[in-house]
Amino acid sequence: MAVWALGINHTTAPLDLRGRFSFASDQLAPQLQSLRESLTHAHEAAIVSTCNRTEIYCAGDASDKERTLDWLAQCGGVSNHMLRSHTYSLTDDEAARHAFRVASGLDSMVLGEPQILGQLKDAVRAAEGAGALGATLSQLFQRSFAVAKDVRTSTEIGAHSISMAAAVVRLAAQLFEDLSQVKVLFVGAGDMIELCVTHFAGKHPAKITIANRTLERGEKLASRFGGEVMHLSELPQRLHEFDVVISCTASTLPIIGLGAVDRALKKRKHRPMLMVDLAVPRDIEAEVKTLEDIYLYTVDDLASVVQNAQANRQSAVAQAETIVDAGVQSFMHWMDQRDNIPLIQQLNAQADAWRQGELLKARKAISKGDSVDEVMESLAKGLTQKLLHGAFAELHAGDTEARAKASQAIAHFFLRKER
Repeated sequence: MAVWALGINHTTAPLDLRGRFSFASDQLAPQLQSLRESLTHAHEAAIVSTCNRTEIYCAGDASDKERTLDWLAQCGGVSNHMLRSHTYSLTDDEAARHAFRVASGLDSMVLGEPQILGQLKDAVRAAEGAGALGATLSQLFQRSFAVAKDVRTSTEIGAHSISMAAAVVRLAAQLFEDLSQVKVLFVGAGDMIELCVTHFAGKHPAKITIANRTLERGEKLASRFGGEVMHLSELPQRLHEFDVVISCTASTLPIIGLGAVDRALKKRKHRPMLMVDLAVPRDIEAEVKTLEDIYLYTVDDLASVVQNAQANRQSAVAQAETIVDAGVQSFMHWMDQRDNIPLIQQLNAQADAWRQGELLKARKAISKGDSVDEVMESLAKGLTQKLLHGAFAELHAGDTEARAKASQAIAHFFLRKER
């Protein structure tokens, strides 16, 4: 049994390539079924898909590792060769180390960010619901959650964290002198948008508006912050009203196009707009960035803003990595023990057969009237002979070298207390 992780993230693949491999939550179950069917043997599998990464975790026959790459390339409609140049492929202890570092926020664009832990838990629930999670991956992920909790409580890795949402507010503050005069439009109503609304609300902007496909969810979020809601279909007609537009939906195609933004700029008489696209795939067409007076940022563009605030947390990284190392060693020890389970089961079955055989003879002897002492002596002698028979046979079989190795092994297993 092997464990492997295959993936792409913000450090290995550009945004548009990552967008090809973004899986919505309702796609995970059928995709997991497709993945497992593509492998030679029935494997455990889980898929983690966020704006910064898409990763596949598998447990099974390591010979199927290459087929995982084949399947992912097919999903994204790219060649194996092209995808391979952007992926990382890790096995056993390195796969475990990666999972633990991801869960702890050590592999994130935002060092120490806690959101990834919830995303990992969502991925595990999806894999469980699809019947794709077995004992090995369950152990891997449960241990990754425990390591993440230890890192969070034992180090200051998350102290003074600047999240993606906070970075957006910083960008807005750089472009607009007074955020209290700014009108902000949030497109979508998911967790990332909720974080952004929370950060902006603290700056008391002139207006907060939520645009969403379903008004009910948008109204629920808008009501918490004294904002208003509008249907997504109204966006092209009302885009010009807003100074800041932040979008993060699950759409597979851009929902804000070049033409709509160009028309909005003309209505605004070319007053500048900040547009932040936090979605993968993109919500805002890339060509929008070519327009004058438009300041368009993607999740990758925000990396430098985030990283500049991370230097004061680097001292906690070494301590966090030590916790991860201990977690990896513990997991690999568990994996090694699992490899011995078939042998342990065989030994237990053999010992039980010997025990049952000697007990049967003892009961028959007692029913014939033999003394209890004699029966017990015979039972103990019978078990001892069966236990030692194989060892004695090895000591008398084979050549000199084989007998010497057998002698060392038998002394190790049978004479430990006397050494």
